[in-house]
Amino acid sequence: MDLFASLTAKIKGQGTRIVFPEGTDERIISAAHRLQEEDLVKPILLGTEAEVTASARKVNVNLDDVEILDYQNIDSEQTEAMVQAIVDRRGGKTSAMEALEWLKDPNYFGTTMVYMGQADGMVSGAIHPTGDTIRPALQIIKTKPDVNLISSAFIMQKADARFIFADCAININPNEDQLAEIALESAKTAQLFDVDPKVAMLSFSTKGSAKGAEVEKVQKATEIAQQQNPDLPLDGELQFDAALVPAVAKAKAPDSAVAGGATVFVFPDLQSGNIGYKIAQRLGEFEAIGPILQGLNKPVSDLSRGCNAVDVYKVAIITATQAL
Repeated sequence: MDLFASLTAKIKGQGTRIVFPEGTDERIISAAHRLQEEDLVKPILLGTEAEVTASARKVNVNLDDVEILDYQNIDSEQTEAMVQAIVDRRGGKTSAMEALEWLKDPNYFGTTMVYMGQADGMVSGAIHPTGDTIRPALQIIKTKPDVNLISSAFIMQKADARFIFADCAININPNEDQLAEIALESAKTAQLFDVDPKVAMLSFSTKGSAKGAEVEKVQKATEIAQQQNPDLPLDGELQFDAALVPAVAKAKAPDSAVAGGATVFVFPDLQSGNIGYKIAQRLGEFEAIGPILQGLNKPVSDLSRGCNAVDVYKVAIITATQAL
């Protein structure tokens, strides 16, 4: 089954509330209208009603059934509750005055809504850089108890082929412990999106064919991940062709249970991951869906500033699936 056919079947009619801090953006508005119309999520658009409806008219969209929240003009009781929630969550690191200032920023406001259960997830990044989306999530929502860092994954899809690539958007040069954690979280992401996880820890070396600190990092990360989840099919270090192509795997890693059939590809650093997914997208004509943020207590998704309305629609569906 097509990925989004499967996901929409899961979330349809569930009433999952997704907040969009960039509520005046025309791409966001078009996606929110479609999501509401198809009963996939309950969108909450942040912005003044005048600004949001003016943008909606430009794309000929009716927002009668979509919630618009003027976050700069909420009542004092709600403001006080949100300020106190931030102060408590930050454990003294943020004063009430600082929290009040934070809430003037739509990303902080939306993140606080998610933290307080006023929304089930957040989608942002159409007009804001990645840091503006992730920073509030790290400060307020924070990572799950057993997770130490946020990482990212892309779903790479073409016809019947579907893979997970990680980390392609967040961590520049993860150490072996971080790389192991990224691998384990990526396996969970794979399961969530109907990919049977077989995890390849990627390198320019396969099973010791090359030497160096970069290779040793991947080898150590593989050992750590295998110790933490011995039942997960995970192996490394593997070159990409050995991880993907059965004939190459037979020659280079004949004893590997993952080589030649990997579905989750964990890159050793951000540089290689980002280049890798874009090569697959632009030359291989794979659809790159994401980045999907991993490891947070509640789902927050980051859009590309080059996204279109369909991208927003799909990321919102993914976020709603994470919320379930």
